[in-house]
Amino acid sequence: MSASKKVKNALISVYYKDNLEPIIHLLHKHGVNIYSTGGTESFIKDLGVPVIPVEELTSYPSILGGRVKTLHPKVFGGILARRELDTDLAQLAQYEIPEIDLVIVDLYPFEETLASGAAEQDIIEKIDIGGISLIRAAAKNFKDVIIVSSKNDYTFLHEVLEKQEGNSTLADRKEFAKRAFNTSSHYDTAIFNYFNEEQPLTVFKQSVQQSQTLRYGENPHQQGVFFGDLNAMFEKLNGKELSYNNLVDVDAAVELIKEFEEPTFAILKHTNACGLASRASLKQAWIDALAGDPVSAFGGVIICNRVIDAETAKEIHSLFCEVLIAPGFDSEAVSLLSEKKNRILLVQKNVALPSKQFKTLLNGVIEQDKDLSMEGIAEMRAVTNKVPTEQEYNDLAFANKLVKHTKSNTIILAKGQQLLASGVGQTSRVDALKQAIVKAEAFGFDLNGAVMASDAFFPFPDCVEIAGKAGITAVIQPGGSIKDQDSINYCNENGLAMVMTGVRHFKH
Repeated sequence: MSASKKVKNALISVYYKDNLEPIIHLLHKHGVNIYSTGGTESFIKDLGVPVIPVEELTSYPSILGGRVKTLHPKVFGGILARRELDTDLAQLAQYEIPEIDLVIVDLYPFEETLASGAAEQDIIEKIDIGGISLIRAAAKNFKDVIIVSSKNDYTFLHEVLEKQEGNSTLADRKEFAKRAFNTSSHYDTAIFNYFNEEQPLTVFKQSVQQSQTLRYGENPHQQGVFFGDLNAMFEKLNGKELSYNNLVDVDAAVELIKEFEEPTFAILKHTNACGLASRASLKQAWIDALAGDPVSAFGGVIICNRVIDAETAKEIHSLFCEVLIAPGFDSEAVSLLSEKKNRILLVQKNVALPSKQFKTLLNGVIEQDKDLSMEGIAEMRAVTNKVPTEQEYNDLAFANKLVKHTKSNTIILAKGQQLLASGVGQTSRVDALKQAIVKAEAFGFDLNGAVMASDAFFPFPDCVEIAGKAGITAVIQPGGSIKDQDSINYCNENGLAMVMTGVRHFKH
């Protein structure tokens, strides 16, 4: 069997007709017989190119409101016949079935219809039957048939047929088959996930078509790819391409800033906030966020929840940072901040984010719900004789938002809606607290009247004892230890207020 095959007969039935015209004219130039249906048939006729209605081949009209058009042995026989088998060719001759060498077919826009909020019946009608069957049949018989399943492949098809004068190689056909099975598997995954929303089967199916190759992965010797549509999430105004590590930090920053309503700046390094403050003015929020740890801020990822004005931009400009994210930038701010050509400026768009998280682990994948819980003052239960003051309650709520988004084991020290210091990623909660105290003192913060937040319970009273001696006056923690009372007793004996939320916020 020759690896090169000439296209003699083509079946074309597509929903999207953009950029199809050049292919029609090229096929006509090479004397290809074209079979088609419905709107595609009319489109080809309007181009002045001869076209044979599929109904003439099958002797059956399109029925059931268009649900059945191409599902017929005279169509599928011509696609699936194995040209190297005399028995298959004999049956084609017996039943007057033409060999179909090229199939161009796409699928009803199921995902687009679903995203539009359409009614269930409209969504169901966009589940393609004939198209998906044609794609699978032609891709299966790639030894003899070219299958084009997406308008994105029209240019490639045109290049192949033009360069080879209407012929294709086996390698070409196998490449088209690979792309076709990618199309069909993605389509089926989208349909399955739609049906799997209520009383879901415990299976893992994800399919993301868009991708962006990154400069490298976590380290230069690792390859990295982002799967998704970053352009839907951000508008990039300046800077180099986002790296793997940039993206990990940007994700952490986006999740963190969602917790805050008042003007807030956060500075992150390795997914942890090293500076964060909420203030009445954005400029002051930046100044106080930077004060939290001006050393770690170097080369970090910065995010805020207000449009950055020129005055604030002038304060930021002196700091080297990898990425700066905001809902918008004044024109003067953009001009100034873009003076550093590698500084990445991102305008964050309002995009719904997934409610599930997953990652590869061992020889499989683990998936979980995102931690969307956030306990405010109303959910805090005072467990000590001393009740927090109004200011302490506000600072406890602020610190609790931070602790949720910081690597465990973690301790957050805060005062006046400002992060004073944190201890992150420690194997001991005591070590996390000591780390936070040392950092706070190193940057000149007075811990008297500050609050402490912990991502998990205290198994012993040592943390509240250390915190109390450092000047901390109020504590927030989930509680749940069999020795909670020991920590409560220490607070009562030493004048500290403590509240419990009942919700743990581990982050690994």
